[in-house]
Amino acid sequence: MRIPKIWLILTCLFLPLVLAGCEGDDGSDGDAGEPGSPGRDATASTIALSFLGRYETGEFDESAAEIVDYDPATRQVFVVNANSGRVDILDISAPGMPALSSSLDVAADITGAVSTITNADELGAANSVAVSGTTLAVAVEAAVKQDNGYVAFYQTDGTFLAAVEAGALPDMVTITPDGNTALVANEGEPNGDYSVDPEGSITLIDISGGAGSVTAANVSQLRFTAFNAGGSASLGSNVRISPKSASVAQDLEPEYIAVSADSSTAWVALQENNAIAVIDVNAREIRAVLGLGFKDHGLIGNELDASNRDDGINVREWPLLGAYMPDTIDSYEFNGITYLVTANEGDGREYLTDADSAEDCAARGGFDFDDGDCFHYLDEIRVGDILDSGASMELANLERFAPDLDTLTDNANLGRIKVITTLGVRDCPSGSLEVSGQPTAGCVYEQLYSYGARSFSIWNGSTGELVFDSGSDFETITAQRLGADFNASNDENGGDDRSDDKGPEPEAIEIARIDGKVYAFIGLERVGGILVYDISNPERAEFLQYINTRNFDVDIEELVDAGDFSAAGDLGPESIKFIAATDSPTGEALLIVGNEVSGTTAVFGVNLVIND
Repeated sequence: MRIPKIWLILTCLFLPLVLAGCEGDDGSDGDAGEPGSPGRDATASTIALSFLGRYETGEFDESAAEIVDYDPATRQVFVVNANSGRVDILDISAPGMPALSSSLDVAADITGAVSTITNADELGAANSVAVSGTTLAVAVEAAVKQDNGYVAFYQTDGTFLAAVEAGALPDMVTITPDGNTALVANEGEPNGDYSVDPEGSITLIDISGGAGSVTAANVSQLRFTAFNAGGSASLGSNVRISPKSASVAQDLEPEYIAVSADSSTAWVALQENNAIAVIDVNAREIRAVLGLGFKDHGLIGNELDASNRDDGINVREWPLLGAYMPDTIDSYEFNGITYLVTANEGDGREYLTDADSAEDCAARGGFDFDDGDCFHYLDEIRVGDILDSGASMELANLERFAPDLDTLTDNANLGRIKVITTLGVRDCPSGSLEVSGQPTAGCVYEQLYSYGARSFSIWNGSTGELVFDSGSDFETITAQRLGADFNASNDENGGDDRSDDKGPEPEAIEIARIDGKVYAFIGLERVGGILVYDISNPERAEFLQYINTRNFDVDIEELVDAGDFSAAGDLGPESIKFIAATDSPTGEALLIVGNEVSGTTAVFGVNLVIND
């Protein structure tokens, strides 16, 4: 496995984390002077998920159930419903029958509180929620995504408190373990024709005096301008910057945040940039932007299925390096060392507008027209199309994988997989990659880079060493369990559909400490389902379970057309929330999963299994 050399100069920044709210059962202490009762032997137990029930919005592929969080005091789950623009509140007093209790009209509440907003139509969808004590934070984008969004604060009983401005496209909000600071990852995506590209940023909001008293004076906006050309800070190696971007600060796109247990340090996933930013929360500054390196799919153990035209399951080595590009990140501590855990989804840059014709598209500044879509920038290409573009390939290790380029680029081999146009290439003439993202004659590809790593990874937070990667587990496990439904998409049944894209697409990560062990739950956005790993020892993570509650035996499109697709099950897991047994309404640990495509919120029991 290729180990990226990151974070080596920043050891002092990475402070140990603990997993708040997920304490294991180690036995109770006795009275002073008396021994406590013995704790259960953690090595003799494990866990297993069981499906309990779901809440259905009745909305298909409308992002009606995305990010979830939980308030133990009210036994309510807060669910981002981007379709309605609201936050749905579910009562899970009976976990097998979650029920809608009420919804928060966040846009209306913000409009009423912020004098510069005259109409709720100026605001877009809610993107994220976070609960801390009795405080609920909600991140909301502007109707024009390149404008600044907002963070609204509520009591967990639904009482609105305050709202403050964040950055452009606030995509994720979290609250530090001490409850004093809300942090927001502002993605700052360009618009469709790439004519407006706001900076990505991090918003820090001081809520130590109570969320109800928050004003603009409590808000700090952290920018990445120091990393621009001529700035005072330097990017780490392997940070991916688009050649079309006007500056580094505009290109960096914060996606997800993890915070240290002492609330002093935050790590921010910059997904499209294949990087992590390190934030000093107390100093209110960005300390570093560090590249994550690449995964070698040519190594045994890192295989993948690269084609949807190979008539089935074909998980094997290929001459590809995968950019990790994590979406969700989380963290935990083992033996005094902090570890970061990443869901390596991958994400390309695709910017387009609507057009009536190829001529209309060209007049709008686009470079390609496809069935109403006018492409202005696209940094992906199928391997088989590289030579058709006029570019060439000179792969040093070709003979190991195929006798010649024609064989390698056959659609049944590597020809269908999408790779990053801007990496591994030299000699591109002016006017190609920096304009459209697409190669032209003269470009020479010496290495092929694919999107995501189709895995989850564990990184040493002090040294940056990659200590564990699940390799080809996800495709191997789903192939064994699902057979012909392997690598299906999340909006229709039919196997092998996503092999040429990003495979199963690990999207969500949640970590829990149960009975003295640490577990990771990973959601697969495309084929669906949750994988469970014991990560108590970061260097020896162990697969335990794969559970998938979608129904592969139905025609999803027919069900949707008929107006009732409940038989399809859960599609497109977007986020996961663990509820410790001590916080659960039943005394049993639970897992809550928001499913974006099916619009369902699923509830699982986390069952403790004692081994004899």
